[in-house]
Amino acid sequence: MARMSSLFRRNPPAAPRDRLVTLVRKPGCHLCDDAQVVVEKVCEELGVPWERKDITEDRELYDMYWEQIPVVLVDGEQHTFWRVDERRLRKALGD
Repeated sequence: MARMSSLFRRNPPAAPRDRLVTLVRKPGCHLCDDAQVVVEKVCEELGVPWERKDITEDRELYDMYWEQIPVVLVDGEQHTFWRVDERRLRKALGD
């Protein structure tokens, strides 16, 4: 059988425990609080680990995202900012 070009092969989706959601936020941000509620809910239900990073404690994150917080990263790639849509996050995590 001929080998399929890598352009047409799909990598199997990562298991939920192998994914990582990162919420980039700052203290006193009501949008960040709202985003955290959604991230916590979705990640808990799907068994996906998540972490919170404070933009005021990380200069690199501040320089990248200060106009967009809260920012949600999925596996290190920007997924969304300002408002987190639960259905869209679930879809990104393979649900």
